[in-house]
Amino acid sequence: MSRIDESRVFLPCQIAVLTVSDTRTLANDTSGETLANRITASGHVVAARTITRDDADEIEKLLRHWIADPTIDVVITTGGTGITGRDVTPEAFDRVLEKKIEGFGELFRMLSYQKIGTSTMQSRALGGVAGGTYLFALPGSTGAVKDAWDDILVWQLDNRHRPCNLVELMPRLQEHLTQKP
Repeated sequence: MSRIDESRVFLPCQIAVLTVSDTRTLANDTSGETLANRITASGHVVAARTITRDDADEIEKLLRHWIADPTIDVVITTGGTGITGRDVTPEAFDRVLEKKIEGFGELFRMLSYQKIGTSTMQSRALGGVAGGTYLFALPGSTGAVKDAWDDILVWQLDNRHRPCNLVELMPRLQEHLTQKP
């Protein structure tokens, strides 16, 4: 169950949104727009938003750019998580992730199963951490974006969520860099 501790002050995250598509533009990117609107409505900031084609090198380059940007806390992509030959978002993520958050993909598919049944097995949605930045790869459908945001990310990116959340872990994501032998 999701529980918000109202005695805590909300801490907005700076979130970059990337749509991966060979056909979408900002004018017809309903999934990216839906995600950006939900981020803003939740009190967070859309720090950047762009579209790139299904190309692992281009996706990796953008991910690395945002990971290196100290003002970006979270990167969320939409698209390219399927199993066709053009779907390469997870492969780009594999090139940059330091740690995977296995539970994100598992939870997303469990929730998705309740809505689309066994078709959810085609999704390679995933989450992870790199350079102190959270990264999440969502399927490209507007429904999948709504499910991932409304049922998982809105709660885990709210520092008031109890019993725990991802935001309170942010200061510790890079502690391995400062540990002494």
